[in-house]
Amino acid sequence: MTSDPDGLSQPHSSVLARGSHASEPRWVHNPNLRRDEWRRLFSEFFGTFLLVVVAAGAPVVNAVSHGQVPIDAQVVAPALMVMGIIYFMGMVSGAHLNPAVTLSFAMRGNFPWRRVPAYLVIQIFGAVVAALLLRGLFGNVGHLGATLPGPGISSGKVVIVEALLTLGLVSVILGTASGARNVGANAAIAVAGYIALAGMWAAPITGASMNPARSFGPQLVGGNWTSWWAYVVGPLLGGAIAVGVAWILRGPPSESASSAAQGDLQ
Repeated sequence: MTSDPDGLSQPHSSVLARGSHASEPRWVHNPNLRRDEWRRLFSEFFGTFLLVVVAAGAPVVNAVSHGQVPIDAQVVAPALMVMGIIYFMGMVSGAHLNPAVTLSFAMRGNFPWRRVPAYLVIQIFGAVVAALLLRGLFGNVGHLGATLPGPGISSGKVVIVEALLTLGLVSVILGTASGARNVGANAAIAVAGYIALAGMWAAPITGASMNPARSFGPQLVGGNWTSWWAYVVGPLLGGAIAVGVAWILRGPPSESASSAAQGDLQ
């Protein structure tokens, strides 16, 4: 047995398993220390803030610059941001950045339900602050980056498309965090690749949100509530289905997936 800086004992094998992470602070090695939960919540706030600044900011800057940010850049930019966020702070909070991901991890049994409400609130808060920043800098232009249905796309179709997209996203996240498929921080590449791919075909239809917080921030600050409920129901439904798919493919949740969900992306 070894002790962390707080004198809490840990199995020696746990420390060895982290390898180069052995020198990381206590909140990385022990996600159950409640006194450090504020650090994990700040991580989720900051990560979601950065994601929404880029995801909503791309169409805002496109409007301000009269079309200088093409659609392919608008969908790749947030994917690259997510990849960077996972690499630099994934080991602190798990880098959920998305209520659908947090709820899916909890339903899968990889994340404690008692920690879910705070994660959801702080993710939404990060998205709202990002939208406020964009409005303060550029004004209420480009629908403030809100995810909106394309021409002729009903709210029902938004639910189906967003559910399908989120099913794929959460399946990638759960799959790369589980068992023999646990690829650690390099899961960032798979997640970012999926986000970019989803955006390339679905952004003109629904905005390819896959994230209720990302949609809610610009909707609230910009005041555009078109099909708002579809961007909540679709991702949550898709995430729930992905949990069922994970049970079919992998059975019970693994310890490695729980570690990834709570911050250990070794």
